[in-house]
Amino acid sequence: MAHKLFIGGLAFSTSTDRLREVFAEAGAVESAAVVMDRDTGQSRGFGFVEMASAEAAAEAVKKFNGKDLDGRTLKVEVANSTGAGGSRSGGGGGFGNRGGGGRRW
Repeated sequence: MAHKLFIGGLAFSTSTDRLREVFAEAGAVESAAVVMDRDTGQSRGFGFVEMASAEAAAEAVKKFNGKDLDGRTLKVEVANSTGAGGSRSGGGGGFGNRGGGGRRW
């Protein structure tokens, strides 16, 4: 089973191939992807890497979190496993979306 990592702080020039190559230093990489803006085709500055084992994922976090890549400081963490459409904040639409109307405080 692959272990998915969130990679934040990517330089706009960092490619998927470069991401895969760098993270291979920590262990076997099953997949890598830099997230691209669908309108502009430009990198959105983050991506995901799937490592082949939990050990490789832990090593990648240890080795690359806070380190420089292509002039930017990386944020590397285990990706949330909320599935498609999940929110990193866990919120449900922000303030005012409480079902009963106005604020309660």
